[in-house]
Amino acid sequence: MQFNNTDKRYNQFSAYLKNKFGARVYKITLDAGFSCPNRDGKISRGGCIFCDEGGSFSQAHSNLLSIEDQVQEGIKNLTSRFKAEKFMSYFQAFSNTYKPAGELKKIYDSALCDDRIVGLSIGTRPDCVDDEKLKLISEYKDDYYTWIEYGLQSVHDKTLKRINRGHDYDCFLRAYEKTKAYGINVCVHVIFGLWETHDEIMQTAKELARLNVDGVKIHQLCALEHTKLADMYRAGEIDFMSEDEYIQTVCDFLEYLSPQTTIHRLAGNGFSKTLIAPKWLGKKMDCLNKIDRTFLERNSWQGSKYCG
Repeated sequence: MQFNNTDKRYNQFSAYLKNKFGARVYKITLDAGFSCPNRDGKISRGGCIFCDEGGSFSQAHSNLLSIEDQVQEGIKNLTSRFKAEKFMSYFQAFSNTYKPAGELKKIYDSALCDDRIVGLSIGTRPDCVDDEKLKLISEYKDDYYTWIEYGLQSVHDKTLKRINRGHDYDCFLRAYEKTKAYGINVCVHVIFGLWETHDEIMQTAKELARLNVDGVKIHQLCALEHTKLADMYRAGEIDFMSEDEYIQTVCDFLEYLSPQTTIHRLAGNGFSKTLIAPKWLGKKMDCLNKIDRTFLERNSWQGSKYCG
């Protein structure tokens, strides 16, 4: 099966965007200085055990810069490196709906300050949205390719409790259904290696297939400096997936998803300065090439086990 006129056996988001807009679309990662109710004590303290001081932010820019300046700096860098022509503003750090709707509008508007921006993506938690905020975000979708990215991580409440997520699966489900009712695209983040069995991970895949989610972003659990997870690793309380186990699990997972679901991430190369374990993490192209080879060896593809 072919996706987006490429040789990939999964629905790669970057290729999907290129087909949609006629050119590569590059994400500009933004830090608007948001916090998180799982860190500031509103629902609990300490945050998720894997979250560091950057709140999953790539540190590509400083939040000392205005949003407009971050956008222009991002455009300048991406144009210089890749001759980029089109962009998506991506609010990545912490929970980017964790302010009143009036303040959010000013922040989101400031991220759309250049005619070359074609999309808006907002990373947040399912317990940080309501009708007023979703209505606001839905108002951008006529002019911009608009996404909300929810950090789910797993459909299993026991796992969410263990990682101190601060919400359960039902909370995600309510937010997801409400977001879709407003016509907003949803990308769901999941993490592999959360001490779940292979069958439990596949249950998450089957549930996302049942929901027919628009996008999925897959992460490998890793220990970064200044996190609870790093303390647990140094105390010998946990271990991590091997690279081969991760690759096999990725292919298994994608086989259950709908072929229409876009895949936003399978491997990353960030966190090099703060990564403690697993050491194999970070070789992005090597990991992606191995995923491609595994699909070829299996003669399989995303959706080959999708039940519809």
